[in-house]
Amino acid sequence: MAGAAGTYDPQARYPVRVYDVTYRDDQDGPLLARIYQPQGAGPFPALLDIHGGAWSRGSYLDNARMDQELAASGLVVAALTCRQAPRYPYPSQVLDTNYGTRWFKAHAHDFHADPQTLGAMGTSSGGHTLMLSALRPHDPRYSALPLPECPDVDATLRYVLAAWPILDAHARYLFAQAHSRVPLVEATEAYFGTQEVIQREHPQGVLERGEALEMPPTLIIQGTADESVPLSVAQRFATSYRALGGAVELELFPAMPHGFARDPGPESTRAMTLMQAFIARQLVSTGTMVP
Repeated sequence: MAGAAGTYDPQARYPVRVYDVTYRDDQDGPLLARIYQPQGAGPFPALLDIHGGAWSRGSYLDNARMDQELAASGLVVAALTCRQAPRYPYPSQVLDTNYGTRWFKAHAHDFHADPQTLGAMGTSSGGHTLMLSALRPHDPRYSALPLPECPDVDATLRYVLAAWPILDAHARYLFAQAHSRVPLVEATEAYFGTQEVIQREHPQGVLERGEALEMPPTLIIQGTADESVPLSVAQRFATSYRALGGAVELELFPAMPHGFARDPGPESTRAMTLMQAFIARQLVSTGTMVP
């Protein structure tokens, strides 16, 4: 059970308090985070959630079932609202994620969380957004939004959970074109703006250009029947990550579609168990997991 700073026992179960807070309020208006807070002594490990939606739709509530389950195992989860295309093109969502990471660290104690344990989960386009910030947390394009109360806090992460992620936006764009997925093509163009940006600004490109500044341990979860993101995207990223010395696990779910773990079922249960076990392994090295 939680008691020492940030300890994590994935077999534990807690009641969860769910509520919203404003994590940023500026000229673009308030941005909300939904907090899933285990009810116990704490402090608990912290997890950020970045949702998908082809950069142009979706909600911070999309992964509510997953967030609730993770929180019940003893993690304080903050699911962020991010600005969306076409009004807010690239790199707006990466700025929001980078800021949100720093904000959550700076305010972790408000939620009985341990900032040193912070990891993050990104789903679909949220996986693209999250991984860009995770690989380059100090990139001035991504860290440009100031956090006056804690200017020295950075956006580094202990680990990344990437669920059906778009780790190569250009490959997914070509896939969508080839399969006449017009809404996906249009959403990609609306967010990235130009072909040059689509081709360049994605995590796979960061690895291939040798631009990664950080390489947090990563778990990728992918269904083999995903009709929105080809399996080759995750496989290629995992190969590149390992070649550069990064630790990555790729877990495939036969016959599962895009977003499968958001719905109840045996494969969803397996996915959540894998995530919890992965988190525990990342925290055990610093004494933040109960044996």
